[in-house]
Amino acid sequence: MSTRTVALLGAALLLTACGGGGQIGDTGGSGDGKKVVLIPGVAAEPFYISMECGFREAAKARGYEVDVQAPAKFDSTLQTPIVTGVLANKPGAVLIAPTDDKAMAGPLKQLKDAGIKVVEVDTKLEDTSIASSTISSDNEQGGQLAAQTLARLTGDKPGSVLVLNTKAGTSTTDARARGFEEEITKYPNLKYVGQQYTDNEPDQAASKVTATLAANPDLIGVFATNLNTGEGAATGLRNAGKTGVVNLIGFDASPKQVQDLRGGAVQALIAQDPAAIGRIGVEQAIAAIEGGAVKRDIETTLLALTKADMDANEKYFYKQQC
Repeated sequence: MSTRTVALLGAALLLTACGGGGQIGDTGGSGDGKKVVLIPGVAAEPFYISMECGFREAAKARGYEVDVQAPAKFDSTLQTPIVTGVLANKPGAVLIAPTDDKAMAGPLKQLKDAGIKVVEVDTKLEDTSIASSTISSDNEQGGQLAAQTLARLTGDKPGSVLVLNTKAGTSTTDARARGFEEEITKYPNLKYVGQQYTDNEPDQAASKVTATLAANPDLIGVFATNLNTGEGAATGLRNAGKTGVVNLIGFDASPKQVQDLRGGAVQALIAQDPAAIGRIGVEQAIAAIEGGAVKRDIETTLLALTKADMDANEKYFYKQQC
């Protein structure tokens, strides 16, 4: 085994990647302009796996090599070393879901200053001067859609509603919560009791639901702003014997979330199209590399799924592998 191979294998063990627990993709040398790298927000999450599938498909069609590396948790302190490692290899472009809209600005500016094109996928920085393009769902609209769907499910019945968010500073989930908060005021029978943060941990989401039920016995709805909070909220309602009594609106359509929707643990899901985000991200990255026209902000489809219409919209179900 060559020294170079040993070094590469060692690097692979230090990185956790989407869907596989280690580095995924080719491991080309430095200065490879025909290579694009995807750095998702967290490893092994169906949303990001689906994004990876679209990313790989689009890059292969254009003759670009790929690499996918992801932190084990949605945490800027874990994502930053991955960005630093990628910087050393100088790919043509990096597609990244920043795990903090402020903390990741410095590392990503280093990529830009080194001539590496930066494309934001899903989440984005507060500083809009760094990325060439941002591709994401209209997350504020997604929050509004969640509130509208909850109102339709509850009808005129009065009750309290809760938002479960992930971490402050996550651009996507903060926008979803904001959209929900604005829209829910249009329904006077629904009393908004605020949002709580779960640190993106399902067990925290479950415990927050339990505590809110104790303080608000009239709880009629929960909006969970991402996959982990949705799965945790479903567990909390199940443990409290409130499945189906409290309407749970989740965001994302992971296999577990889809199963919960079919089984009645979740009443609606706001599904994104992560594969499209990955494909469009590659298209914009290659345009930036090759000097083509780049669109600064692109929004992709969102859809509310209920048990009644879920099978007709199965193309929006997220994947566990490509």
